[in-house]
Amino acid sequence: MLCLGIEGTAHTCGIGIVNSRGKILANASRTYIPEHGGIHPREAARFHAANARLVLNEALKAAKIDIDDVDLVAFSRGPGLGPCLRTAATAARALASWLDVPIVSVNHCIAHVEIGRLTEGAKDPVTLYVSGGNTQVIAFDAGRYRVFGETLDIPVGNCLDVFAREVGIPHPGGPNVERLAREGKHYIPLPYVVKGMDLSFSGLMTEAVRKHRAGSNLRDLCFSLQETAFAALIEVTERAVAHTEKREVMLTGGVAANKRLREMLKLMAREHHAKFFVPPMELCADNGAMIGWTGVLAYRHGVRQKLKDTGVMQRWRTDQVDIPWRNR
Repeated sequence: MLCLGIEGTAHTCGIGIVNSRGKILANASRTYIPEHGGIHPREAARFHAANARLVLNEALKAAKIDIDDVDLVAFSRGPGLGPCLRTAATAARALASWLDVPIVSVNHCIAHVEIGRLTEGAKDPVTLYVSGGNTQVIAFDAGRYRVFGETLDIPVGNCLDVFAREVGIPHPGGPNVERLAREGKHYIPLPYVVKGMDLSFSGLMTEAVRKHRAGSNLRDLCFSLQETAFAALIEVTERAVAHTEKREVMLTGGVAANKRLREMLKLMAREHHAKFFVPPMELCADNGAMIGWTGVLAYRHGVRQKLKDTGVMQRWRTDQVDIPWRNR
């Protein structure tokens, strides 16, 4: 079986092709980069619509197959930006109808976990999923992926990106904040907000911007912002590891590229005698391959959908999805 997966939750228009044995045959993408500010959902959706055919052709060429060889279409149903989700869903429905093949909708957050389990061989990890649009601590329990902690306001990736824009750090914000943070020498106190198992980053970001405008050293601020945000993430993840008694920890999402976050999470995992996993960066970022593989898992374990039941779900939570392909 060959599954074509379409990712379109935010800035990435991605198409992956995966077979039923978990071999990734193609993983093509184009990324929308706004001229200024953050992602504009309608502009991103127009970008996806304009580039979908190009990305599809790239994927088919990389996989060395024809479109008629596709047996299943999967797409990211949510969570995400409404206009982007609708564009991806429309493309998926059109392809499934034209090819007369089944269609399966996939939860974007769960797909990040499943592609990591596939490529890294992790069996039952506590996953820290951190990106521009999501921040969650996820682990499997009683038939579903449960959210053991999450942001109450903005995701950590958004925190870093907005701070970068506000203080004049050029795009891409997160990687440039990381670069400057390596040159920081002094910790500047910033708000550290952990509420039970949940996190808050809006106050942290606002105070970091305020201190920059008050004259604080930018490199020290970048260092302090990262250390504060990442320490909160590690605290919540560590509690989840202790509670679940799982022996694997995985990091995924776009912010997984940050070397300091990797270092801190790896150290925590080691202290709990847990194995530590990070998928390849092209699979940590949003991509079509993770959608295709999760679609394969769902379809092989009895998930079936009609076209009329494939409406997007902008706020589709991780813990709302039954997981029939896992038995523990």
